[in-house]
Parts: sequence; C-alpha cells; structure tokens
Amino acid sequence: MPSDFYKYFKEDMEGLGLDCPETLFASHGAAIQTATVILGAIKQFGRNVTIAELVGAGTGLEKLIYLGTLRASYYVGAVIGNIAVATGRSLAGGNSMADVLLSAQRNHLHEPWLPSVLLRWPGIYQQGVKSRKHYKHVWSR
Repeated sequence: MPSDFYKYFKEDMEGLGLDCPETLFASHGAAIQTATVILGAIKQFGRNVTIAELVGAGTGLEKLIYLGTLRASYYVGAVIGNIAVATGRSLAGGNSMADVLLSAQRNHLHEPWLPSVLLRWPGIYQQGVKSRKHYKHVWSR
C-alpha cells in the first residue's frame, strides 16, 4: 500500500499532468534521492537538458523516459515543490512558497534558479492554480 506521502505526491504531480513512478518517489527519502540525481545531472549537463537526454546519459532515470522532451529543470522543480506539498499534507495540510524553499534547503535540493521557477509557475505547489496541468507543455521543446 502506498504511503500517505506518495499518495499526496502522486496526486499533486498528476495535477500538473506529470507522472511519477512509485519506484522513484514511494517515500520522502526516495523522492529526495531521485531529485538529487536529477539535480546532479542538471549541474553536469545544464538547465535545458531534457529528461530523455538524462536517460540517454545513463542516470538511472529510465522510468521517466516517457517524459521525453520535458526539461529536467521543470520536472525537478515540480518534484521539489511536491516533496514539500506531500510532506505538508501528510503531516499538517498545506504549503506556501516559503515552505517549499525551506524544504528544498533542508533536503539539500536548493538551486539558485529554483525560486524563479516557483515564482513563475506557482501551480507547482498550489493546487488552486487552474492552468497547472498545462505547464508541462510550455517546458517541452
């Protein structure tokens, strides 16, 4: 049975039109580990690298291949935001951008560009944004 963390994480990712394999995001720790792998690859290959390119580089993210041309920076921004959302919902119920950034900092997932991604795309961590499911189309080539 999926954890409450994964249930909330998956629900929020699907709200953005993004899939998240349970094997990569089943728990808070697994989600942090997956985000760390993606961030490491972005540092190596640059912010505009796509998920398909990361899979091709042998990063162990093969279960994300269906995301293809989606930029890894957007996906990991959504992952980081939703780690905070799922943690907040499973413990108490809700998050602000400050909560997301604090969670990213605590989990060593903060990057200088993360606040600008969250500012521009608040639906990453706010379920009430109606257009959030369409964000991924903007971030695909």
